[in-house]
Amino acid sequence: MGKIILTGDRPTGKLHLGHYVGSLKNRVKLQNSGEYDEIYLMIADSQALTDNFDNPRKVRDNVLEVALFYLACGIDPNKTNIFIQSQVPALTELTFYYMNLVTVARLHRNPTVKSEVKLRGFEESIPSGFLNYPVSQAADITAFAATTIPVGDDQLPMIEQTREIVHSFNRIYGEILVEPKELLPESNKEKRLPGIDGKAKMSKSLGNCIYLDDSDEDINKKVMQMYTDPDHIKVSDPGKVEGNVVFTYLDVFCKDSHFDTYLPEYKNLDELKEHYTKGGLGDVVIKRFLAKILCEVIKPIREKREELLQNLDYVYDVLKQGTEKANEKATITLNRVREQMGIDYFENSKFLDEMKEKFNK
Repeated sequence: MGKIILTGDRPTGKLHLGHYVGSLKNRVKLQNSGEYDEIYLMIADSQALTDNFDNPRKVRDNVLEVALFYLACGIDPNKTNIFIQSQVPALTELTFYYMNLVTVARLHRNPTVKSEVKLRGFEESIPSGFLNYPVSQAADITAFAATTIPVGDDQLPMIEQTREIVHSFNRIYGEILVEPKELLPESNKEKRLPGIDGKAKMSKSLGNCIYLDDSDEDINKKVMQMYTDPDHIKVSDPGKVEGNVVFTYLDVFCKDSHFDTYLPEYKNLDELKEHYTKGGLGDVVIKRFLAKILCEVIKPIREKREELLQNLDYVYDVLKQGTEKANEKATITLNRVREQMGIDYFENSKFLDEMKEKFNK
């Protein structure tokens, strides 16, 4: 059995630095590692509709947007199949069958679901599609026989739920579904980038994002608004590095070479931190330094996206071809599932003979 990756994003808006650090950068690395036989990258529009059912245009308008960012960040369609979830019918049918393998109470207990329900204020008015997201995710994963799912800590309960569904199906119908394993970020730096306001999560709804197509002007403006150390009022005051968003970003993006280019009076980040904690280093200096680094990171992505915008036919074809490949793979799994469940009535030549024997007894 080969090593297969499935991952994806909901098309509800532009992608930002949090996406880049948390998933996109690593996806490109995994894609180019040569360790995986197949990689599927899903634009999860069906899942996005579960909490945007009253605004489907929001989802529709962002499908190509997400694909543009994928390609601009280095996703290679020759190595990674990019596809649209709703255009793979087998996923919906598998979800329907798997729903019988999990209770409503178990779905309510899923920590990720509980957190997302609270975040969206659904309370007792939870759309059934949203509640069943773990089941849908199990269908997505098993449809492609995915062995490896890159996730953050907050998604671990979803992978565990998929394994439970796989175990139940294999126990009842036979061992055909592949049990997936999570692939966690290698370091804390890759886990989650905070918003510019210091909140734990960079989020479109919170308005605390730096987007991957932001102009240099936008980046500079947003970095200057970043949360630092509220007690660092004067330049001479000692400053705190822990919880200081500017230094959190520097930990992720800064290289020693950046000091040679943008801040030659320091050798490395440790030296900069030491000066800040002792006092005598203002927030404006470190913010300007960070802004230059982020402009350097985002510029090639922005320029590649602008180039791709001039050739949307190519982006559309990438999605179409990737979705065709995804359909082929998912249909194979669906047919095997039907066969194991005994509901392959017209594909199974023995079905009619069995029924004739039954009724002739």
